[in-house]
Amino acid sequence: MKRFVIGALCIALCFAAAVTPAGKSIASTVWSRVSRSFGGAGLDIQATHALVIDAATGTVLFAKNDRERAYPASTTKILTALIALEIGKPDELVTVGAEARPEDPEESRAGLRQGQRLKLYDLVEAALLPSGNDAARTLAVHIARKTAGNPNLSTAEAQEEFAKLMNKRAKKAGATHSHFVNPSGLHDPDHYSTARDLALIAKAAMENERFRQAVQATGYEAVAVNGTGGAAAKLSLSNTNQLLQPDSANYFKGANGIKTGFTDQAGYCLVSSVARDGKKVIAVVLQSTGKDVYPDAAKLLTHGLGKAAPASGKPR
Repeated sequence: MKRFVIGALCIALCFAAAVTPAGKSIASTVWSRVSRSFGGAGLDIQATHALVIDAATGTVLFAKNDRERAYPASTTKILTALIALEIGKPDELVTVGAEARPEDPEESRAGLRQGQRLKLYDLVEAALLPSGNDAARTLAVHIARKTAGNPNLSTAEAQEEFAKLMNKRAKKAGATHSHFVNPSGLHDPDHYSTARDLALIAKAAMENERFRQAVQATGYEAVAVNGTGGAAAKLSLSNTNQLLQPDSANYFKGANGIKTGFTDQAGYCLVSSVARDGKKVIAVVLQSTGKDVYPDAAKLLTHGLGKAAPASGKPR
């Protein structure tokens, strides 16, 4: 019955859109409300943008406004971490610079201090698990100076160079409707993506063994050396992704990533993944609410598991 109603509405809306410009506007508004009410294919998703794909094949299993531009918030750090792991070596030492200072008084931080030295992989965990903007910027500055062959690039120059790397890598993953200007996801009108693009970036990232290892950790202990020959300080990092935490009401069996995000402009965002019963699924939720973001993700992942093909089977 629901499919019949949607089909009838589609025909009526198409006719209205074809008749007059005003009809086109009305049709667009009505369809947006219908899509939200029916959740598209029976999924009641509160997020404005959503997508779930078969991570093995890239097949889209459900989509809602997945090609429309949205702010990615800290899900940006998926791309930042992937680039750092592809260009840098996990054990190379990175010195924290002035970029670790807060750019926003309310931004999420891992607790880094200027002058500390950490392994690159520890910085990746610090950027992904507690969503440390300080760690993301430190990675960006280090990688940009390394690729440019110029250790004297200023913090601003290095972050601009890293943004170029981000946009290049995003396009390589197939994300052609995104534009990144910083490594952390702090709000900028010119820093945007789509649910579909983020799914493609996440798919590429989850093909990297070190990245998969990083995002599936519920917690991690990083080691920061204070200056040359200084004492080592331990940083206890906890994953903000409740899907992975067994003691959370939002725990999802088989979840193995990926990244949370929030800004006032982006709303609550979550790029998640699950590996279960021989299937791998990636879901994207953008512009949801604090109450709905995890239920939205769980619905998408459950739907995806029901539709995805087993790894040994043929794509549906």
